[in-house]
Amino acid sequence: MICRRLVLSMVFVLLLVPQAFAQALPARQGLPPGLRPAPPPQAALAAVPPEAVGLSSERLERLKAVMQQHVDQGRIAGVVTLIARGGRLAHFETYGKMDAEQNRPMRKDVILRMASMSKAVTTVAAAILLEEGKLLLTDPVSKFLPAYAETTVAATPAPGASGADRYGVVKARRQITIRDLLTHTAGVSYGQGSLAEAQYRDAGIIGWYLSDKKEPIVPLMERLASLPFDAQPGEKYVYGYSTDILGAVVEKASGMPLDRFFEARIFAPLKMADSGFYLPPEKRGRLATVYSVTPAGTLERAPEGGVGQGDFVEGPRTCFSGGAGLLSTPMDYARFLQMLLNGGELDGVRVLGPKTIELMTSNHVGSLYANGSMGFGFGFEIVEDVGTAGRYGSPGAYGWGSAYFQRFIVDPKEQMVAVFYAQLIPAGGLDLQERWRDLVYQAIVGPVPR
Repeated sequence: MICRRLVLSMVFVLLLVPQAFAQALPARQGLPPGLRPAPPPQAALAAVPPEAVGLSSERLERLKAVMQQHVDQGRIAGVVTLIARGGRLAHFETYGKMDAEQNRPMRKDVILRMASMSKAVTTVAAAILLEEGKLLLTDPVSKFLPAYAETTVAATPAPGASGADRYGVVKARRQITIRDLLTHTAGVSYGQGSLAEAQYRDAGIIGWYLSDKKEPIVPLMERLASLPFDAQPGEKYVYGYSTDILGAVVEKASGMPLDRFFEARIFAPLKMADSGFYLPPEKRGRLATVYSVTPAGTLERAPEGGVGQGDFVEGPRTCFSGGAGLLSTPMDYARFLQMLLNGGELDGVRVLGPKTIELMTSNHVGSLYANGSMGFGFGFEIVEDVGTAGRYGSPGAYGWGSAYFQRFIVDPKEQMVAVFYAQLIPAGGLDLQERWRDLVYQAIVGPVPR
């Protein structure tokens, strides 16, 4: 009798379970958004229509028209423009040719010389070591590169001095620190225009292009320490070899060559498969041609080697220039920037912590940069006030550019990454970058939908 009752009770319960579940399901679906189960994560930079992320397709046509117009007028050979918002790719367009002589259209997987857009990657590498306790912002550079224990500064000579006395040399008042390198306040220029320019030329260390050097970056930057710098540490913003010195520090602090550190800690985790210092021969066909604007305003193919076509395939492949030596593709570099916008994470892989990104994108130089119209952090210029900056943007937006006429914007307020890619040096005063920035921002018509 007891067994019969037990069996009937179990059957009754089993009959009720589906009914209870069916009644609970609508209630669960009607939960407030914050209590609903999270949807599966989307892969970063999945393509969506512009309207899905608060951009206007009609207004983006303005951007496309201006880029194409400059190509058609022969003012630039080829361009790639990319905009991501809310972690999704809303605009990715190519214009013109990657090689005009061979009539090869610009392509989305084009490989580009990044020049000073390499600096952001080296800054991230240093920040990784900062998070691991292998660097301190206050560390003197001499802790890793002893040649920097005592540096000198070229000083303006006394009135009436001439000949060999056209500049003097004084001792630096303090040692250069890691923070000085990150903020370009170490007083180190590229030698061009320096009082000691002739000495830089004699030493074979002049200008930003180092990819043709047979000397590795650590000994090259140690030799640099013997030259007189342009300003006392911490007193001026001076753009120059600071990030190359930082790359040498990364090598010493990590115990790894810079190319291997970048690959292991940044490129592989972020799936940046086409980024590096030198190009495998099999990828040569994807390397864009560099063009120059002539004094007459026409375009011509830039010279071979050097800051023209460069030594990225046939060169010595020895000197890893953290300041200006990287190659990358539009999508590779956009993934890197999206990681920064996400607070140091992409597709479930964390490269840096959010507080580190906050530190990197805060103004560390007061009014030393751009006459105080903008701030400067660790490798980035920063918009602090839109009116003071005098251009489109948002407070907290940051970015940088490249000698090859490239530029990027990361705008946390607008949840946006925007990049302008080209290969043009010199640009002959072309203002297309400024037009591009304006046209990117005018295309925003609403917030990113939640």
